[in-house]
Amino acid sequence: MTQDPAATLAALAAALPAGILSTGAAIGEAHWHDWSDQDPVPPLALLRPRSTAEVSAALVALGRLGLAVVPQGGMTGLAGGAHPSAGAVALSLERMNGIVAIDEIGLTMTVEAGTPLAAVQAAADAVGLQYPVDLGARGSCTIGGNLSTNAGGVRVIRYGMTRENVLGLEFVLADGTVVDTLNTMIKNNAGYDLKQMLIGAEGTLGIITRAVLRLQPKPTTVATALCALPDFDAVTALLKQLRRRLGPALTVFEGMWPSFHDFMADALPLARKPFARPHGAYVLVEASGFGEETIQDRLEVALADLIEAGVLEDVVIAASERDARDLWTVRESVSEYGRILGRILGYDLGVPIHAMGALVVALETEIPARFPDARTLCYGHVGDGNLHVVVNVPSAGLHQPHDEVDAIVYALTGRFGGTISAEHGIGTLKKPYLHLARSPEALDVMRRIKRALDPAAILNPGKLLPDP
Repeated sequence: MTQDPAATLAALAAALPAGILSTGAAIGEAHWHDWSDQDPVPPLALLRPRSTAEVSAALVALGRLGLAVVPQGGMTGLAGGAHPSAGAVALSLERMNGIVAIDEIGLTMTVEAGTPLAAVQAAADAVGLQYPVDLGARGSCTIGGNLSTNAGGVRVIRYGMTRENVLGLEFVLADGTVVDTLNTMIKNNAGYDLKQMLIGAEGTLGIITRAVLRLQPKPTTVATALCALPDFDAVTALLKQLRRRLGPALTVFEGMWPSFHDFMADALPLARKPFARPHGAYVLVEASGFGEETIQDRLEVALADLIEAGVLEDVVIAASERDARDLWTVRESVSEYGRILGRILGYDLGVPIHAMGALVVALETEIPARFPDARTLCYGHVGDGNLHVVVNVPSAGLHQPHDEVDAIVYALTGRFGGTISAEHGIGTLKKPYLHLARSPEALDVMRRIKRALDPAAILNPGKLLPDP
């Protein structure tokens, strides 16, 4: 920025459509930070466009003034992808919030990017369908943010990542060009599938404004159980057997190590504690079916056989929706970390399922060896190889040892054949470690694509791609 801030803001206001620019105290502190627990950064200004045309006009104006822009959705990201950059303008899609169309025959829903995930789920449910991507932050996170990070969630084992649940996108390039690829067909092989470049790009290649989501029939019966097991070998045996016994009816397979389950269950006053004693591992299982009242029976029979075989030590099966919600309480308690732990270091790792147990043992050994009072909590979407790790060093207070713990976690992840990001993106926090998960050649191709689509590097600068 070559001018003084006041002159720059005056020029920006003159170039923008009326009513979309906020400055100073009018920005609101909610736009100063995301959930990555970095220090708040007030953006130079906040843009809240109401349409794709206004997004395009905003990018044209920002480009002429040489201003960088940080796209923002629900601000629930944990890697810093939506965290403001000093001197940059934040662009929030919160006003672009709505369901455009639902096709109950073609099983699609067209939505604006600022629509919360929970609103999309409710709209699908209202017509007897479902949008199957589901995250704990469903009430706050937006579809644009889910797409930009290729969010996963708890039902990936059955329905795949966000990428597998999108048919088309509309997006705006850095120069203001609006690209309409709002395809509604499952089969469309007409050239490059441009939407795939934007999904997972964290706003570095363009700003997603609308999307065509793929819907699914809504299961008519759902059965939920919390299983207690002796160790991780039993967890993998349970997964193998339930896949064989239930097939695609297995919708959720969420693993929790004692470090997470027992600690959070003790810390949450309303948490249900269904087991009389601690166990070596816990798994939350969900099975769903269509028009068959036997899905509960099928799950119960399978779990009874596994108890008899010694795979399970104990199990609680929900008898009602209320019971099911109670069983989910500990697994969905991540929003309580700030109250219970204070500042945390959070990790979203992908690892081959067979190596996950050994990686947890290594993490829960090496981190406390370096920081004796460290709390290391492990849980995750075991059915798709996604491990979440939360670390808090009480003696460090507000200044958690980020770099040192990062080095331990990512070195161990690499040793066990894993990746530094499974579903939360790269943002700023993981950018220095992207080379551990991508080859030099792959990183070079990413940089070429970035230069081609955003030659002035105004879109979310400093995010995702490591410096050359």
